[in-house]
Amino acid sequence: MGAQLHTSLTESVDTSPARVYTLDPLADPRWDAFVAQHPRAGVFHTRGWLEALRRTYGYEPLVVTTTEPGRELANGIVLCQVRSWLTGSRLVSLPFSDHCEPLVNEPHDLERLLAFLQAEVESGSCKYLESRPLSELDNGIPQKMRLGRSEAYCIHMLDLSPSLDELFRKFHKSCVQRKIHKAEREGLVYEEGRSEELLSKFYRLLLLTRRRHQLPPQSMAWFRNLADCLGDRLKIRLVAKDGHPIASIITCHFGDTAVYKYGCSDARYHSLGGVFLLMWRAIQEAKTSGARWFDFGRSEQENEGLVTFKGHWGATRTPLPYYRYPAQDTADAHSDWRLRLIHMACSHLPDRWLQALGGLLYKHVG
Repeated sequence: MGAQLHTSLTESVDTSPARVYTLDPLADPRWDAFVAQHPRAGVFHTRGWLEALRRTYGYEPLVVTTTEPGRELANGIVLCQVRSWLTGSRLVSLPFSDHCEPLVNEPHDLERLLAFLQAEVESGSCKYLESRPLSELDNGIPQKMRLGRSEAYCIHMLDLSPSLDELFRKFHKSCVQRKIHKAEREGLVYEEGRSEELLSKFYRLLLLTRRRHQLPPQSMAWFRNLADCLGDRLKIRLVAKDGHPIASIITCHFGDTAVYKYGCSDARYHSLGGVFLLMWRAIQEAKTSGARWFDFGRSEQENEGLVTFKGHWGATRTPLPYYRYPAQDTADAHSDWRLRLIHMACSHLPDRWLQALGGLLYKHVG
């Protein structure tokens, strides 16, 4: 995050008794150590995710903390400043992340850090601040800090503490169990890893899926950078029928949680149950590796199909609150004419131009 934020922060350090400091999480080893031991930290807090954001979109990550330089970190909020001539400049914690908990234990420290970030907004350096915690902010902080709340999203979490047999029995019989059995009978060939060949197969399926949903894909560079930066924390899983890739997912893991992040498929082969087999493989591996939770990722509340799909796995659905300062008072983005124009374009553009559109837009929508 650029020098403008750091300059104002330095001034607050010199003059305020309630001091706030910044650090670069890609350069300061304290961040890695802090994330590794914090019980609420997730894969989106890690150096790998932050480095992929920087490489792909030029977002410079920054952490604000009440801990002075040279001392072991006690807290921190990681965020990026998205600078865009198209959508405006804003502070986001964290772009392209389903959720990113403020790693702050004390309410008064959280208030102090939020107050500093709100002052950055008030200074005119950005339009707004957006926080994407996994759980609700408590102790009346949203009201006290005048944060607007969005309830557009929810999240599904599967508790992996039961045995694999118990987990399987909790899956919806016709919508999940039978489709897994169907995929196993079809003799689908399973691959996993992070190779360039496997990534290319995934991306071809992603193009099909995004076109089907009338949305542009993120760039190949984004997925290549994720694979490179996250390393063993990321896995591409793919199944093929008669040599033809039919479904693929990307999962990540950190601590006691495995995360389903991206999925794609060839609609002509949906009846074979490829996606269901991949999800079951991912859940099995998460369980046997000692994970406590399987995170199915965020869903739009109004996307009934996706919400129902995740619910059929026995996962618990909870709201995923996003907070914004100042509170948003514009119309729902889904009714925006620009989004309708994008949907129309994605239905007709050839693959090359569809990828180019995604490469152009995503830097502005983080």
